[in-house]
Amino acid sequence: MAGDEGGAYEGFTAEERAAMKEHAREMKTAARRRSHADKAAEAERDVLAKIAEMREPDRVMAERVHAVVTAAAPALAPKLWYGMPAYALDGKVVCFFQSAEKFKARYATLGFSDLAQLDDGPMWAAAFALTEVTAEVEERIGALVKRAVG
Repeated sequence: MAGDEGGAYEGFTAEERAAMKEHAREMKTAARRRSHADKAAEAERDVLAKIAEMREPDRVMAERVHAVVTAAAPALAPKLWYGMPAYALDGKVVCFFQSAEKFKARYATLGFSDLAQLDDGPMWAAAFALTEVTAEVEERIGALVKRAVG
């Protein structure tokens, strides 16, 4: 959230407001779908369409992340979450990809919600910066996703 140099709250940034509006549209669209199978198929199409809209290098990374997550944890269902690809278990997001471009960040992010079973002592990482998805990175993502769903 935006603030001035003194730390005073100034409201949400334009990017944050746009993401919230996109999330509201996603929820309305999901509510209109009929069967569970229809919802799942449409949600995956929405994710793939959103990835296709991204510019490089985010698109390339999102494609690889999608492939790795769906292969490593078939129980996770693709869905849009605040306009970004996410992967849910029983409708609740476990992990997500956030493009660098959307939020004008230095790098893309692979993030995990508090539902992810990544606990490791009193402190552990819940988000990872991505600048490139190499074979080694794919292995790490696959291992994290498998661990996240237990």
